[in-house]
Amino acid sequence: MSDTPSAARKAFGDIAPALAEYSDKVLFGDVWERPELSPRDRSLVTVSSLISLYRTNELGFHIRKALENGVTREEIIEVITHLAFYSGWPTASTALTIARGVFDEAKP
Repeated sequence: MSDTPSAARKAFGDIAPALAEYSDKVLFGDVWERPELSPRDRSLVTVSSLISLYRTNELGFHIRKALENGVTREEIIEVITHLAFYSGWPTASTALTIARGVFDEAKP
């Protein structure tokens, strides 16, 4: 493992070190690295799933990751707008609030 703590190790490595290690090695080290989908596409799928399932705890992290993987702010907003009709207005409204917070963090 790297000397720099991963997001998983920072978030819950102190209480669940095995889960943090699985997250690092299996989820982000294997699943996210499979060549069948690009990291950008995986981010779009993940953000869409988190919005639809109302998984607000993880959404900010994955919106940041999506931006790092080349998804634009406009595309994230379009995903949220699209999902308002499939996952519901409350999920979209909450996702917009989270997206705004992430976008505001990135402002100079």
